[in-house]
Order: sequence, then C-alpha cells, then structure tokens
Amino acid sequence: MTKRLTAIFVVALLLFQGLAFAEKKFSFSDIKEKVQFDQKTKDSAKKTSEALGKAQEEITPEEEYYIGRAVAAQLLTQYKPLKNEKLQAYLNKICYALVINSSKPELYNGYRVMILDSNEVNAFATPGGHILVTKGLVKCTESEDALAAVIAHEVAHIQLQHAVKAIKSKRTRAALSSAAKTTTYALGNDALNEMVDSFDENIGDIVRTMTTAGYSKQQEFDADNNALKLLEGAGYDPHGLESMLKTL
Repeated sequence: MTKRLTAIFVVALLLFQGLAFAEKKFSFSDIKEKVQFDQKTKDSAKKTSEALGKAQEEITPEEEYYIGRAVAAQLLTQYKPLKNEKLQAYLNKICYALVINSSKPELYNGYRVMILDSNEVNAFATPGGHILVTKGLVKCTESEDALAAVIAHEVAHIQLQHAVKAIKSKRTRAALSSAAKTTTYALGNDALNEMVDSFDENIGDIVRTMTTAGYSKQQEFDADNNALKLLEGAGYDPHGLESMLKTL
C-alpha cells in the first residue's frame, strides 16, 4: 500500500468514525426539537413585531377622548366639582375663543372646562379635551387675560398630545422589552395582550404625572410657547401668561 493510499484510508476511517459519533450525538428527534424551537422564536419575533407596530399606531381621537375621560374620573375621586354653572360657562367661553382659531379647533367631543372645589392653585389637562381648574387658581387670576393664559396653557398640553405621547412611548418600551426575551421563550397571547393593551395602567400614570411628577421642562416650555400663540390668536394679552407664571 503506497503512502497516498494509506493516507486516503486513514481519512476515510476518520470520516466514518465521525459520522458514527454524529449519529449517536444527534438524532432526528433532536433536529425536530431544534426546528420547533426556531419556529417558536419566529412566532415570538412576529408577535413582538406586531406589538411594536401597535405601539407606533396613532391613538384615535375617540380613544384619546375615552382615555381622557377615565383620567378625569380618577381626578374627580380626589377633587369635587364646584357647583357654579355661571362661572363654568364663562371659562368655557374663554376656552372656545382660544381654540376656535387654533390649529386644532375640534376634538372628538370638544374641549370642556370644569372647576374643582379646591383652594389649591392648580390646573389639569387630560387627553381628549378635558380641562380642570381649581377654585384656588381662579381666585389668583387678576384679569380675564390671566385666566385665559391658564386655560391656554392647558389647551396647549392637549393639542401637543403630551399625555398621549407618553402612552405611545411606554407601549414601545414594553414591546422592545419583550423583543429582548424572544431568544429565550415564545411570548404567549396573554403577555402580548397585556403589553399592547396597557391603557388602564397608563391612566394611572397620567394622573400621577399631572398631580405629582409633572411634565418635563421641555414639555412645559413647549406648552407656554403654544399658549402664547393661542392667546394672540384670540386677541388676549400674551403678558397674561407671564403674570400667571409669576403668581404660580
């Protein structure tokens, strides 16, 4: 046997032994399980992709209104509405004057102002057009211009969709968090539904933002700038906003 034939024989023997070892180590059932795992990963990735798409979807005006109504309902468990129809009608007229010439004069169910029976100096704006102003804040205003400035600032938060953007941001973070888990297990329908349908807990988050944490400095700055445009468009003195900021 020549050296070349000997080498070929040795290589063939090693290949045969390798195949025999591979046959013992990997069975067809192992391959099948591997394929199933890959399919689970694909399904999970698909669900996560759908969730990311859902997170990026625009919240409809109708959804925005009902989210806002739920937020307002929670606030009304902490504050009682003031029974003063004349004053409330007056504030709603000011609000109408501000929004009628704005870039967003109409909402799903319009803008509404309610006065809260509280001596706190505060105001809130929920998604969908609900504006709640405390009796204490109304007392602080020295003129209609100042009162209009308060309402304009809250209208600005609504028109700039600050609360709605927070919801979208949270849904995206939830989707990305689940995406990180797709390499280890498939996401079940219950988890997916919990991730993309998070309005209930977001309502609580919005209430906490408005009553405790507050919006970011940039959001407040943007709201002030937009409020100035609303005041000018309605013929109010923009300096009313400056005087109210000093009061607050």
